[in-house]
Amino acid sequence: MFRALTKASVLWARRAAGWVGNMASHQLLVQPPDALRRPLRVPSRLLLGPGPSNLQPRVQAAGGLQVIGHMHKEMFQVMDDIKQGIQYVFQTRNALTLAVSGAGHCALETALFNLLEPGDSFLVGANGVWGQRAAEIGERIGARVHPMIKEPGGCYTLQEVEKGLAQHKPVLLFLTHGESSTGVMQPLDGFGELCHRHQCLLLVDAVASLGGVPIYMDQQGIDVLYAGSQKVLNGPPGVSLISFSSKAKSKVSARKTKPFSFYMDVMCLANLWGCDDEARIFHHTTPIIGLFCLRESLALIVEQGLEASWRRHREASAYLHSRLRELGLQLFVKDPATRLHTVTTVAVPAGYHSRDLTSYLMDRHGIEITGGLGPSLGKVLRIGLLGGNATRENVDRLAEALREALQCCPRNRL
Repeated sequence: MFRALTKASVLWARRAAGWVGNMASHQLLVQPPDALRRPLRVPSRLLLGPGPSNLQPRVQAAGGLQVIGHMHKEMFQVMDDIKQGIQYVFQTRNALTLAVSGAGHCALETALFNLLEPGDSFLVGANGVWGQRAAEIGERIGARVHPMIKEPGGCYTLQEVEKGLAQHKPVLLFLTHGESSTGVMQPLDGFGELCHRHQCLLLVDAVASLGGVPIYMDQQGIDVLYAGSQKVLNGPPGVSLISFSSKAKSKVSARKTKPFSFYMDVMCLANLWGCDDEARIFHHTTPIIGLFCLRESLALIVEQGLEASWRRHREASAYLHSRLRELGLQLFVKDPATRLHTVTTVAVPAGYHSRDLTSYLMDRHGIEITGGLGPSLGKVLRIGLLGGNATRENVDRLAEALREALQCCPRNRL
């Protein structure tokens, strides 16, 4: 018996060795890339575009911490801290409040994939690129999408929205609070109440506005609100914030079909984030380091205070506007009451190409601003004063660089 076992072990070892040899017998088709033999070099730049923004030192330090397990109790505590921070910056008591493992687009899809079913009527405020994106996603879901088209620079009145609600009887209305492609701040007071009178939920994109412009989720009757980590919060991209009201949660619970995405199924996410008072079950591996950074981003705004943050952005944008006027530049949004404090749009001056100006600032001064996006493409320059970047010193540095760019960049005088 012992000899038979020994002989079998030898034969197995030879077969295993043969398998290993066969695995290594193929030649590598792709050689180690030389690019990855060189050290990583990242330029130092002042990010004054619509996002991302420069990381604050405390957030950057959090990004260098060691990973822990995504289901460790210490990680759950970090997630609980984040939930409380989101409730503060959103000004909501919603239990279903969490961070999504993905950028702002992922939060938008999380909202729409959970709230809409095929055939649902969906009313969309499309006064910029983000409304266009929401309409596109709604169409892919199979909803009956009704876009309210506005020219870049405009926003919606209660009367315009009420007309759309009465005509289309939607289950959901989408509005962008801070339209970063056009620099418009959409007023929100009264829209939640209006929607609820028409048995409609209100979904609001606050990616570009959160922390820089007042928003009150519960008091303004917003049913689903989402934002990103990489704007005023000065965190790395890749994590987003979202909250569902009790009405929105009931809409999700009453679905006739499962949400299109398992990854973005908010009821699964609610359990992972401890929103349902049940034992947490693994759903996906969260971006642990990204959540460390988000926790610190929220801690910074908690320490500063929301009102102080709003005031800082209002004052910084007013100073920027005055410096731009000194250069002879015109603000794109005509109504001062609807100008977004975090992202300012400037009409591209006659004879210039926006790409020439933005490239000059980047190449000569290490400053990023951007041209238009979507419906504002070719029409505007976009300047972001986001979080810690919203300072008079940064405005002065940008203004002097812009003055030089206007003198040195080619201009078509015809």
